[in-house]
Amino acid sequence: MGKTITICNQKGGVGKTTTAINTAAYLASFGKKVLLIDMDPQGNATSGLNIDKRSIDKSIYDCLLGSTALDEIIKKVHPDNLFIAPSSLDLTGAEIELVGAVAREYKLKKALAGLEEDRFDFIIIDTPPSLGLLTINALTACKEIYVPLQCEYYALEGLTKLLYTIDLVKKNLNSEIEIKGVILTMADFRTKLTQEIISEIKSHFNEKVFKTIIPRNIRLSEASGYGKPILLYDKNSTGAQKYRELTEEFLKRQTISQPQEIKDESGPAEKTYPTSEVGQEGSTRPPQQQ
Repeated sequence: MGKTITICNQKGGVGKTTTAINTAAYLASFGKKVLLIDMDPQGNATSGLNIDKRSIDKSIYDCLLGSTALDEIIKKVHPDNLFIAPSSLDLTGAEIELVGAVAREYKLKKALAGLEEDRFDFIIIDTPPSLGLLTINALTACKEIYVPLQCEYYALEGLTKLLYTIDLVKKNLNSEIEIKGVILTMADFRTKLTQEIISEIKSHFNEKVFKTIIPRNIRLSEASGYGKPILLYDKNSTGAQKYRELTEEFLKRQTISQPQEIKDESGPAEKTYPTSEVGQEGSTRPPQQQ
């Protein structure tokens, strides 16, 4: 099975789903076969890759309950080599339904075990903004954790609880997990505070902090509203360039050679959802123009 990583932070609005979508998309554009698993009941990764959540018959929810094999729900999306295991609103009740289940923390890991071993190079799990059973399943199923942190005053708020939860999972459920990287997002370099926050985060995590910092960029917000990763929406934008650099840095850390980028399939952006349903991560508002 491919390398399984989890994008995790129980704090909402830190760019977790944006990072999951765009890192997965760039890995795919570099020729890697990538599966993105949407473990968030909000389903922003699902709609962010042009899938209407209302039309899904089977989702990751059905896999967690054991009624459907993971292979049966996987959908091909763009760019080439990118696939998604979509979420649905049913996932909201999964934590309650799994309360009495045997080995409930291993449901996702068991579902992943059913995939062909060489089908994907990377499996990226997008998690909800909580430390409940869905996130625990993601942590139990992976070996590497990447934590997005917003470059704002409360960036480290709640991080102690996240680290404590990861430590508990490591001791009791999955001894192989480790925080491999911290990704700084939504940076506004016009403010002195941003530089201070960056310095503080680096003092806590040292070499785990990626050198590439993702800035605030309106095109990233717009891309999710059109159901496209940024490389297909506006590959020349600052946001696209930074996520490409982040993905390249990620691959270097993996000590994997970078294949030549394949041709992207960008075309005229056509909005596929009502603006009341998609927008910025974790929001029901349409992207704001600047």
